[in-house]
Amino acid sequence: QLRLVESGGGLVQPGGSLRLSCTASPFTLDWYYIGWFRQAPGKEREFVAAITISGARTAYADSVKGRFTISRDNAKNTVYLQMNSLLPEDTAVYYCAGSPVFYGSGWSPQSVRSWGQGTQVTVSS
Repeated sequence: QLRLVESGGGLVQPGGSLRLSCTASPFTLDWYYIGWFRQAPGKEREFVAAITISGARTAYADSVKGRFTISRDNAKNTVYLQMNSLLPEDTAVYYCAGSPVFYGSGWSPQSVRSWGQGTQVTVSS
């Protein structure tokens, strides 16, 4: 079973930036489409961004378009989420997930079989 590990979260001021990383074991990521999701306190987990295996296609939730960028380096077995112009409402635990199917922006968290521990992102002054 693919296990994903998220890292890179932290505390940042509004308007700041963070870059999250998602790595995998024991399989390599280049077999999978990868997505980022987040869950804020008291809210349901939601889709953030997704990327195809080659990296040629990406998809974003409307709330992060123009601010977040998903990318991948298959040689490093890592998928990134560059988050710029962060807002307090971006505060959440961020998770990555893999899939053999590219759902695009319609990727439902309910279709994900297993989750990693996530990484906390807190946007606050």
